[in-house]
Amino acid sequence: MSTALISVYDKTGLLEFASRLARADWNILASGGTYASLAGAGIPATEISSYTGAPEILGGRVKTLHPAIHGGILARANDEDLRQIAELGYKAVDLVVVDLYPFERTVSDPDAQEADIIEKIDIGGVTLLRAAAKNHGRVSVLCDIADYDSVAREIEASGKVGESTRRLLAAKAFARTAAYDTAIAAWFAPNLVADPSREAFALKGIKVRSLRYGENPHQSAEFYGFDPGVGPLGGTILQGKELSYNNILDLDAAWQACTRFEHPAAVVVKHLSPSGISECQGASADLAGALRKAIDCDPISAFGGVIAVNAPFDLGCAQTLGSLFVECIAAPEFTGQALEILSKKTNLRLLVPGSRMPKDEIRSVLGGFLRQDVDRGDPPGAAWKLASKRAPTAKEMEDLRFAWKACVSVKSNAIVFAKDGTTVGIGAGQPNRVDSARLAAGRAGEKAKGAAMASDAFFPFPDSVEVAIKAGITAIAHPGGSIRDADSLAAADAAGIALVTTGVRHFRH
Repeated sequence: MSTALISVYDKTGLLEFASRLARADWNILASGGTYASLAGAGIPATEISSYTGAPEILGGRVKTLHPAIHGGILARANDEDLRQIAELGYKAVDLVVVDLYPFERTVSDPDAQEADIIEKIDIGGVTLLRAAAKNHGRVSVLCDIADYDSVAREIEASGKVGESTRRLLAAKAFARTAAYDTAIAAWFAPNLVADPSREAFALKGIKVRSLRYGENPHQSAEFYGFDPGVGPLGGTILQGKELSYNNILDLDAAWQACTRFEHPAAVVVKHLSPSGISECQGASADLAGALRKAIDCDPISAFGGVIAVNAPFDLGCAQTLGSLFVECIAAPEFTGQALEILSKKTNLRLLVPGSRMPKDEIRSVLGGFLRQDVDRGDPPGAAWKLASKRAPTAKEMEDLRFAWKACVSVKSNAIVFAKDGTTVGIGAGQPNRVDSARLAAGRAGEKAKGAAMASDAFFPFPDSVEVAIKAGITAIAHPGGSIRDADSLAAADAAGIALVTTGVRHFRH
């Protein structure tokens, strides 16, 4: 007679599944809470503490950690192993049914206390799953309620679970314990000193939804989150069509760009690159004005773009959009008056991102992936140095600092022209830096006169500086460090341009 061990936190589907096992003439061993449910329904079972002769202790923390249990699970299908457990009076266990304490759900509850979270770290359940999965040559392991029916049907048809099914179930169990342990490690991580060697880095993703397709219709795609029950960017979708793969990427780029600014700011993104960035400066808090300026930086690219703001999206912002078609808007909040207007654009997606900002950036490459810290701007202690004969005026310095901060969010090679807290020209993603400078100058036009320029990396030749001078730029910031820095500096000094070096590079590939 075959034996199943059942120990489940979630009792959904338990009684029907156990009844089918009993009708198939299987013995059932059950832990305390599971046994009580089965006994209450009149389903024959043996309580584990009665079987092992060892009571549950420590408030249920220890109940299945016993040789009678793990010997029965780990015994291989050979005469020696089966003889050993028989001599000890242990039964061979053929099926292990376990779900784990809901750690992920508990840790995502903002009201959960640390003691509650710690108690939801399963020990015995993980051990049972790993033992059964390791011995899948003889033992079946069930960790998902969705598999109850198919396993029961195999048992009803042949009295056992087939070899191929056992292997698939084992793979699923190992995936479950891996994800579970990763969730626990992720919760502990902020309280631990990071391993400087970073010899291992685990990723845990929870599938949130399948997407219609990826970047193109022939590519399948899904969105995975790090916490259960949350949407893209860890937030909430308020309205609009289903988000696409490209929408999510653009929203992430726009949201991270606008949250780099301390004052109210607006960012417009198209194809992962900002087409306009504007920040309220001084006493001004006119977010609608900043949004208008961000759009006006490149109104052609703004059509069909994605917008993000780092302050409540209000009536003025909604009115500023007018008839402009945009795909998505991300904001920490949408006022009631704004929603009244935006709700009429039924296809427009509105997203309120979560408050947690990423610490890591992950990029997949052939055969592995890359991890780096998120670039949030210049590191502490970074100091700018005056390189030119003429120092920038206070106004020029203000424009340089804004342009430099905006440059962090622009794809390399990045050139940003800015004036009065707004980008007036952006050149991005070119393999040649001077081409980025030409793009920025072309987009800025007359607005380049008296503006400041920032370059995410040093100038390998003076040609980008010469383009800026011709466009009307009066102040430049770049990291410095080129073997031809002197050539770029000579061009700036000859034109009376203020030039500072930042000592920090902000590549964004």
